[in-house]
Amino acid sequence: MRGFCGRRVAGRWSWLLAVVLLVAPALSAGASPLERSKQPIVVGGDHYHPPYEFIDENGEPAGYNVELTRAIAEVMGIDVRIELGEWSEMRKKLANGDIDVLQGMSYSEERAKTFDFSPPHAIVNQSIFARRGDPAVDVDGLRGKTVIVQRGDIMEDYLKEHHVGAHLVPVDTHADALRMLASGKGDYALVANLPALYLTRQLGLSNIVPVARPFSLWYGYAVRKGNSDLLAQFSEGLAILKNTGRYQEIYDKWLGPLEDAGQFPWKRVGLIGAAVSGALLLILGTIVIWNRTLRREVESRSQALREQQQQLIQADKMASLGILVSGVAHEINNPSSLLLLNLPALRDIYADCLEVLDAHYHEHGDFTVGGLDYSRMRDEIPLMLDEMLEGSQRIKRIVGDLKDFSRQGSAELRETLDLNAVVHTAIRLVENSIRKATDHFDTRYEADLPSVTGNTQRIEQVVINLVLNACQALESTQQGIRIRTFRQVDDAGHVWVCLEVADQGCGMDPDVVGRVTDPFFTTKRDQGGTGLGLSVSAGIVLEHQGTLTFDSTPGGGTTARVSLPAADRHAGAAVAPPAPR
Repeated sequence: MRGFCGRRVAGRWSWLLAVVLLVAPALSAGASPLERSKQPIVVGGDHYHPPYEFIDENGEPAGYNVELTRAIAEVMGIDVRIELGEWSEMRKKLANGDIDVLQGMSYSEERAKTFDFSPPHAIVNQSIFARRGDPAVDVDGLRGKTVIVQRGDIMEDYLKEHHVGAHLVPVDTHADALRMLASGKGDYALVANLPALYLTRQLGLSNIVPVARPFSLWYGYAVRKGNSDLLAQFSEGLAILKNTGRYQEIYDKWLGPLEDAGQFPWKRVGLIGAAVSGALLLILGTIVIWNRTLRREVESRSQALREQQQQLIQADKMASLGILVSGVAHEINNPSSLLLLNLPALRDIYADCLEVLDAHYHEHGDFTVGGLDYSRMRDEIPLMLDEMLEGSQRIKRIVGDLKDFSRQGSAELRETLDLNAVVHTAIRLVENSIRKATDHFDTRYEADLPSVTGNTQRIEQVVINLVLNACQALESTQQGIRIRTFRQVDDAGHVWVCLEVADQGCGMDPDVVGRVTDPFFTTKRDQGGTGLGLSVSAGIVLEHQGTLTFDSTPGGGTTARVSLPAADRHAGAAVAPPAPR
């Protein structure tokens, strides 16, 4: 649909738009740098649009947009004053010049005639909400219906511009729209998805549900048309935050929890299961009192029943997870494949444009590209495209890990591999993480290690997971990591090729050590841990008929050991296990 970054527009057409935005400024002379004013920059927003922006209980601006704006002001060294009010009024203030910037505005072609937009700092999904039990509709199905929208919102603009034929009821806030719908007024509400989810929970509106998600929109900073110098500051600040990782921290803090909403409530199921188990135990206790002679038999059978029940539940969860992963992988692979396909093409297009842009630069002097000086961005743009391509490839690898977790046992295990070479390659891949984590990194490779039969990429994945876990366990760069390979011979004379990854980090309690390979168990949840890395690693080692063990004490560091059977497992009677090094 015109003017929106939907699922298809987010593919090939959005990149063509990006090329136009990059090349078009070359036709005009470069603008002079912005003269810094002593007056603060007035940044506007909606006073009740959580979690993006809202007035908190202390009467202060808060939310994702607010924290992002303050972070940009900090890195760019500019003074800002944030002013929140009714959205339609704030939009008029920007158009009239009463405020300088809107910190969150959805992009459309029609709006671009009046305002200039920064690169998006979020993608906002719009949803059609209905009362529970009412029929689901798409946008075309809104014709003749009474639809509640926020006054001045992108959805009101869209329905008017495209003559959908709905009877519009504009209100001041998303909350007003949802309350009105919940109270029986109107047929549908067309609002942003995350704020709607937030508000339905906060206001206890349990009788309305989303029935369609027709649009995905670019959402970023907006200024009055032609105010490119001011927009350039916010665009540059946003780029800095993204490159330093601070943007992702702010995004995860405010929007991550709501994006994860809708997952199955395993915790509630666990509580119900615990209550049921408690009732069963009470019944069993009564039976014990009535008949002491049957106590041991009843307890034994009850324990076996509970274990079987947990195994069935776990098996069902894993089967459901396999189906879920397959669907999620498909949904993620589609857009990431577009990125992997289009980014190299966009990079080649830019390379082809360089000759023309350089000629313009040498003839007319410096000019702006996307609000930034061409002389500065000439070499930065290829790096940005490479980083985006690398990020897309990382998404593909993460999806691959999830698929590996759901279908362990499908890989070919017929390669003859050198563990020393595999470890060396894995360390090279995570070298940047190692340098950030420690100043003391030591490797010791035993010469002439026996070869191992298996899958090189799978074993490399195990090594990477163990090294990254060791890096995350360190509390300062003065603590070290030691990696060594060696051979071990068991009592039966079988040779094992071993890898140890030892860190001097925080260590683990015994109960944690026993659970580190459980799926989704992690002590790093607040830092983005998924609890899949060691679970996947344990599965891969098991596929190779090996073992993965952990030795750890709180405050004393952790040693992870991988033992894999040598390709020629029998060592001969003269070989003895090596002494610890």
